[in-house]
Amino acid sequence: MMRKPKYLFLLYAAALGVAGCGGRHIVRAAPPSVSTPPPDIAEPMPVPETPPPAEAPPEPPPAAAAPAPPMLPAKRPAPPRARPAPVDSAEAPAPKPAPPQISPQLSARDLAATKTNATRSLKTAEENLAMANGRQLNATQKDLADKIAGFNAEAHAAIIADDWVRAQNLAEKARVLSEELKKTL
Repeated sequence: MMRKPKYLFLLYAAALGVAGCGGRHIVRAAPPSVSTPPPDIAEPMPVPETPPPAEAPPEPPPAAAAPAPPMLPAKRPAPPRARPAPVDSAEAPAPKPAPPQISPQLSARDLAATKTNATRSLKTAEENLAMANGRQLNATQKDLADKIAGFNAEAHAAIIADDWVRAQNLAEKARVLSEELKKTL
């Protein structure tokens, strides 16, 4: 007869196990909020009116033998703000020196290879850009031509500064873009 309560207990435990925790709650993400853009024209803020300066009452004549009032600790006035000194035209500040360029130290062999690669890429980019001169270019082609010319100019400046690694990188960018431009012509 003990079996009956055992079975009821097991049946009850199985029912609870199958039922779980009462239900699953599905949480959905909130829809994206759309805010209205601020109005293009903002109303000007009203200018606050400044009250007229208060007139100081006339000072009474000093009393001959008036007792001195007790001394109270005086408030310290705020320190004056530091203002930049005016610059004389004769004492113009010296221009800041250019930040130092950090470039890798190359061996003589690597430097020669870098110079060769930079000049070859620069020459190719300039030749491809010259093909576009005198042609009617669309907006994309004009943008590419401007970028190529910019990279070429920066590469020449890097060569003048004796920064051959940077010159090679810029010339390579110009070459790749110029080949893209050449394909669209």
